[in-house]
Amino acid sequence: MEREMKSIIEPERKLPVRMSVDVLVVGGGPSGIIAAQAAAEDGLNVALIESRSFLGGNLTIGLPILGFLGQKGNQIIKGLPQKFIDRLAAQDAASEHRPCPLHMGITLVEPEAVKAVAFEMLKESGVEVLLYASFAGVVMDGNRLEGIIIESKSGREAVLAKVIIDCTGDADVAFRSGAPCEQGNENGGVQPPTLMFSLGNVDTDKLRMSIAEEPRTYLTDFIPNEYFGQNHQFIVVGLRSLIQKAKEDGLSLPTERTIVITGLKKGEAWINMTRVNGVDGTDPASLTRGEFVARQQIGDIFKYLVKYVPGFENARMLRTAPFLGIRETRRIVGKYIMNRDDILSRTRFDDAIAVASYPLDIHHPVGGGCTLEWSGDCYDIPFRSLVPLKVENLLVAGRSISTTHEAMSAIRVMAPCMAMGEAAGRAAKMAVRNGVAPSEINVAKLQEELLAKGAYLRP
Repeated sequence: MEREMKSIIEPERKLPVRMSVDVLVVGGGPSGIIAAQAAAEDGLNVALIESRSFLGGNLTIGLPILGFLGQKGNQIIKGLPQKFIDRLAAQDAASEHRPCPLHMGITLVEPEAVKAVAFEMLKESGVEVLLYASFAGVVMDGNRLEGIIIESKSGREAVLAKVIIDCTGDADVAFRSGAPCEQGNENGGVQPPTLMFSLGNVDTDKLRMSIAEEPRTYLTDFIPNEYFGQNHQFIVVGLRSLIQKAKEDGLSLPTERTIVITGLKKGEAWINMTRVNGVDGTDPASLTRGEFVARQQIGDIFKYLVKYVPGFENARMLRTAPFLGIRETRRIVGKYIMNRDDILSRTRFDDAIAVASYPLDIHHPVGGGCTLEWSGDCYDIPFRSLVPLKVENLLVAGRSISTTHEAMSAIRVMAPCMAMGEAAGRAAKMAVRNGVAPSEINVAKLQEELLAKGAYLRP
């Protein structure tokens, strides 16, 4: 029986203003980290708000970064995202960008190092970082966003800013500001989330050589068997026949494919196989169910790996990710809505601010399947897709920019999100310096600055 929702009237109150800044970034994930650095580059007063106790977002849950390389093997994400990787690599906490027949390019990172390096780089940039502070509301003057309300152990406070960048991944700020948003496909269905987990004592060489030498036994999706014979660190996507056998033997497995990502540390493997359909990443009750169900799923997935997959015979559990990896929630409706044809037709835009090449990659909202479609090369991400309708002084970067459900499945991976963050940060800085709304900046000048600072745009 559905519980009746009661309501109360919250009394009006005067909120203290914790700070007033030039640019405020809300969300400290891949796009937010880079956006804040870009905005602060020439001395503006920039702050970043994050609700968790650490920075990095989905960079910290065991996923590799996808999207630095294009379908032709060339590097298409450079600039500040590359500097972040360079800093990690200096600590042996990031791999090189590795061509991958399935994912174009993969870059392995050490989650714990990401947390420290992100903090260091933001502090060096002069960004004021505030953790443990949840976004709770907006300060509006007509259609103009003037600041946000945060909630923390200190209570309710306001943070005012000339320009705000929504890097929440869920379009939280845009949604609360009254910007139009959409969620899911035509039926409201969203791609299911995954709770990553990590295993130790895995014989990754045994795993890769079994695949390389016995291609008929170990079916791998789209990835040539030779790839596994040449790479000590890799992603396995497939082994469908082994999953089928395990299911026939009575194990309950939520996916049709085995997805294993080797870690940077010897013997470590991250597993991307939990899957909970019907989770709404904007609803805490739904997220709670997702966490619970995903943790239940880990038991049989672990049994499957140990019993059926070569190299996992002596594996042991190390850790689960600190939160569910959410693939999809809200998207803004912006000045331009990127669509499926833009991806597959490799559309060029006059206002391009980033280049991506990751395929359409839809984990079906219902069932356990996944669909991939490649364009053959790169496509542009236009500045207009970062600009929401009906709200001024707000930019959006990351997976919640203005796209269709299908196009979002391509631009959602972390390297393009980082590139969008750089563009949004530089655009916000230009808006403040020129005294205009971010929707009114000179995009040609933004493109010039991006190129001058090392970012990649198609010639």
